[in-house]
Amino acid sequence: MGQNGTSFRKKRFWRFLTLLGPGLTTGAADDDPSGIATYTQTGAQFGYGQLWTALYMLPFMAGVQEACARIGLVTGKGIAAVVKEHYSKRVLYAVVSLVIIANTINIGADIGAMAAAAELLVPVPFVVMALLFTAIILVLEIFTRYKAYSKILKWLALALLAYPITAFIVEQPWGTVLKATVVPHLEFSFAFLFIITGVLGTTISPYMFFWEASQEVEEQKEKHPNHNGRPVVTQSIIHRMRLDNNIGMILSEITTWCILLVGATVLHQSGVKDVKTAADAAKALEPLVHSFPNAGFLAKLIFSIGIIGLGLLAVPVLSGSAAYAVCEAFHLKASLNFKLRRARGFYGVIIVATLIGLTMNLIGIDPVRALVYAAVLNGVAAVPLLFLIIKISRNEGIMGENKSGPLSSALLWFTFIVMGAAAVAMFFTIGK
Repeated sequence: MGQNGTSFRKKRFWRFLTLLGPGLTTGAADDDPSGIATYTQTGAQFGYGQLWTALYMLPFMAGVQEACARIGLVTGKGIAAVVKEHYSKRVLYAVVSLVIIANTINIGADIGAMAAAAELLVPVPFVVMALLFTAIILVLEIFTRYKAYSKILKWLALALLAYPITAFIVEQPWGTVLKATVVPHLEFSFAFLFIITGVLGTTISPYMFFWEASQEVEEQKEKHPNHNGRPVVTQSIIHRMRLDNNIGMILSEITTWCILLVGATVLHQSGVKDVKTAADAAKALEPLVHSFPNAGFLAKLIFSIGIIGLGLLAVPVLSGSAAYAVCEAFHLKASLNFKLRRARGFYGVIIVATLIGLTMNLIGIDPVRALVYAAVLNGVAAVPLLFLIIKISRNEGIMGENKSGPLSSALLWFTFIVMGAAAVAMFFTIGK
């Protein structure tokens, strides 16, 4: 009976893991190198002052991603394809352009971060490492089938565990931490609003909107190959999507909170208030290995593994979401399940976007600062895209009985207002 019970629990656990797909991958990709750099810089610069953002962003992040995933499930199409079918070409081209620009800059920043992290471990020139990582990413994305690749992406998410472990190893003023997590703190200064726009932008990012919608379509094609692209939507499928999405977003925001906390406790409290290099960021993990010989190197090793692993996870998501948007807009074949010869346009966009991102690192752009600026750009670009997602998700002609209800609509509108206000306030305070 005991063995049967254990076997049953194991089966239920593995069945539960199989439910996790686009939501988990999207949530993990959200804590990409740009996210880690932005959250670390935020903690270092403002201490516990922005811990509350992780708590209050969670429902809005989950609401936005649920709406995007639902659009993909119900329509059987990615967001760009839906825009093409129901809106003007001007709107379509504006949407696709925003995604391409924001994603390409983010790709460049992430590749630079991976190369800078690798430099902490091996004496190889930055440019050589950037070229090497670009080649590895392109080979994996082009020549690995989606079913196998998605499994790789799930396991790469484990690299984020270093931050929660560090957060609870370090002695924390838990009363202060709890208050800072629950009670919002605001400053009307450019520095504060700049970084909070980055925090919002690297958490609720345009590439996540397009990626999760398109990956829900891919999942449906995998599971229902005989339906010829027609969406298969049942309440159980909607429930599975929401479970996957909520778990992915919760884990993402827990990690965000831990990175903010580690940056505040380890860096800010020790006087490091500006993260200028990868080595500065790696110092946040030194308490994890402080009792070991060569603690500094071990911290750099753990940090580098995390940045490289999450970069390998995030860059394909960034380039893939841009490729889905372009191909849906111009009615080209688009699928990570297709081989190169069946989807040349799709993989062509992936290659071009990745190579342009690589080029950013060949002209001397600071890789750490690029990560934060990419996050801020995402925070600005997300605002008009959120408005469009609200319109689509509430449209009964598009979504039918699965259109957004009162709760979903409220979450989406509030997210739009907050992100729009943050971006406007940031620009208003420039020079002040």
